[in-house]
Amino acid sequence: MSTFKVMQFNMQFGQIWEEGNTGPAPIDLELTIAEIRKHNADIVILQEVEHALPGGKQIEPPPNYTRLSAALKDYHGYFSYPKADPRELPFGIGLAIFSRTPLRGTFRVDLPSPPIEFEFEGRKTTPTDRLLIGATTTLHGHDVNLFNVHLLAYFMLNSSSELHLDQRKLVIEQLRRASGPALIAGDFNVSNRDSLIRQFGEIGYQTVQTEEVTWRHRPYVLDHIFHSRHLRPVRYTVKPTSASDHHILIAELEFTK
Repeated sequence: MSTFKVMQFNMQFGQIWEEGNTGPAPIDLELTIAEIRKHNADIVILQEVEHALPGGKQIEPPPNYTRLSAALKDYHGYFSYPKADPRELPFGIGLAIFSRTPLRGTFRVDLPSPPIEFEFEGRKTTPTDRLLIGATTTLHGHDVNLFNVHLLAYFMLNSSSELHLDQRKLVIEQLRRASGPALIAGDFNVSNRDSLIRQFGEIGYQTVQTEEVTWRHRPYVLDHIFHSRHLRPVRYTVKPTSASDHHILIAELEFTK
């Protein structure tokens, strides 16, 4: 039976990981590109593609995505920034899907964040909205719905997504609308993975792995590839990389009968 490979990667806008470095690490987008090419995936799903700029400014065309697209000439791509917001912090923003087969029906859905007040660099602020994007492609004669999401890290705000379920509910609504094979990959930013796995399991989605840590800063499984009942994982691997503070999650999937 034919299989296809999916790569899930929060690329942290190309900022490399340097063990023991307490300051800003350098950006090496060529290393990101090399990692993507090395794994030779059919579907590549990326978060934090761009570096957020002061005042929430968003450059068009997006520079990192433009460079990635030029380097990945044998892929079709779709990118979206989140809703522009002057409160944006200087981290990574923007989601991308790359596919070896053409993408169609691309869309984006804003995921509002609650007004949880927190302090950043001596000033009080509230979190900006997050984003879900999607598209459809055809693999081995099957239409496949692709979703990419980056949720708010409530645990960084001394809170929990279990207390603020709205973003996850909006994602579930989109998954319920999908018919046939579907997968959603992303940085779910959920420290208590059991509640996330249970919630997605209630609508028939399973994650390819639950045990291997995917983030360097804390021992959390933040990155997932969830799949509908129409797909079955054949194998998976978590690959540490110096190209980000997240590890790369690779899964090979096949279609069920």
